[in-house]
Amino acid sequence: MENFEPEIVAFCCHYCAYTAADMAGSKRISYPPNIKIIRVPCTGKVDAIHIMKALEKGADGVYVAGCLEGDCHFKNGNTRARYRVEHVQRYLEELGWETERVAMINMSAGMGEFFARTALEFTQKIKQLGPNPIKHIKDKNQKAVS
Repeated sequence: MENFEPEIVAFCCHYCAYTAADMAGSKRISYPPNIKIIRVPCTGKVDAIHIMKALEKGADGVYVAGCLEGDCHFKNGNTRARYRVEHVQRYLEELGWETERVAMINMSAGMGEFFARTALEFTQKIKQLGPNPIKHIKDKNQKAVS
């Protein structure tokens, strides 16, 4: 498990979080390469099914990164996203999974350092949690078929 490198999906709003990630890159502030960024027009477009699909496909952690509270370019998209993230967390809890595998993060476009620090902290948290439980199930099923 010490060689475990988590796969993390980050749904990033085009106006703030994606721009913050770009700023981090422009300033040469590194963040873990295991963060797979998916740019979305607004985090309000990220539905619970998108988060669950990322986990189903093997992501060890997923976060939705959008505009600061009250600063959404689409009025309340980030508020809808927060509600959906909380819904997924409740569902994960019912499944017996760690709710920390999914998070909502708010930032502005100028927060490149914050984006990089958050990406690092989230990666470390997922490393402590270990691999996505679905990977264990898939491995178990493959061994049974072999």
